[in-house]
Amino acid sequence: METLARVQDPELGGNIVELGMVTDVRIDEGHVEVGLALTIAECPLRNHLEGETRRRIADLPGVEDASVRVTAMTKKQRAELMSTVRLKARDNATPTRVSPATRVIAVASGKGGVGKSSLSSNLAAALALAGHQVGILDADIWGFSIPRMLGVEGRLQADADTKLIEPLVAHDVRVVSTGSIIDSEETALMWRGPMLSKALEQFLTQVDWGELDYLVVDMPPGTGDVQMALARSLPQAEMLVVTTPQKAAQKVAVRVADMARRSHMPIVGVVENMSGEMFGSGGGAELAEDLGVPLLGSVPLDHAVVQGSDNGRPVVIDGTGPAAGSILAIRDRIAELMPPLRMETCSGRIAKLIAELEEGSAPASV
Repeated sequence: METLARVQDPELGGNIVELGMVTDVRIDEGHVEVGLALTIAECPLRNHLEGETRRRIADLPGVEDASVRVTAMTKKQRAELMSTVRLKARDNATPTRVSPATRVIAVASGKGGVGKSSLSSNLAAALALAGHQVGILDADIWGFSIPRMLGVEGRLQADADTKLIEPLVAHDVRVVSTGSIIDSEETALMWRGPMLSKALEQFLTQVDWGELDYLVVDMPPGTGDVQMALARSLPQAEMLVVTTPQKAAQKVAVRVADMARRSHMPIVGVVENMSGEMFGSGGGAELAEDLGVPLLGSVPLDHAVVQGSDNGRPVVIDGTGPAAGSILAIRDRIAELMPPLRMETCSGRIAKLIAELEEGSAPASV
């Protein structure tokens, strides 16, 4: 049930457990079946909720296969659902400004030096090239490098009217980083753990992110305060684990994957970075097999990536070279596994309309 509580209904703004959408859970050794009641059985959000439920359960250790049995809510269940939604909207005092409909990709590694930030910046730029609305949050508070890699200039400023921080924009990607609030990139941030969590909270609650399809989060290495704060603040977040082919990198990456699962954060897949003659290959595939997740791709060691990062022009922008092709293929794989959730009509809107009709009032809109 803790894992199911990570599945969010993006319009109703709550998880499927607290909204009363989970009717029952049946466990037969490694086989798990979840009963899911929707406001109406056929709805554009059905595939999303059903798929997210199945993926979260399938990611649990010991689960061999997961299935979801979808039914339609009764009149009484719909009334209880809307009562819960209204109460939650009133009591939820500190929501983030990242929409529940935004796909959040936490790019993480167990150690530094595996090219996590260069992959994050290129992935964000590649998603924007595909026409998606994309943001990138540099959550590596001490080791910020995203502004240089994306060629971001200027400092973060707050809007005079809304008092919200306006992201900087580069390559059609909205960028927020501590590197854009200090005097220079040579300045050392000497912050303790609580300040790191507070900075992340501010970036999530006081930044005007707008409507995003994807938010890429460049995580700091390891399993510390920032990782735990992100899991609490963005329950829809999924982790992308980056490793290099060496055994040392694989074994450390297992720890960050363990943290993700203990935080009920699914792992979307593994990327092997810097593969090729110098460092070898195959380590990413071994890690993916150990974790039971897909290998999204291998990015070869390519000087163009380094050059692009130093010049603020991600290699995917020009789209030439082996690394660019690999990252673009990884982007397509991620978009397939985590498709953007654009809602026209969905369960929340239908539920509100039904509730208005049942209460005898004229609906505000149809």
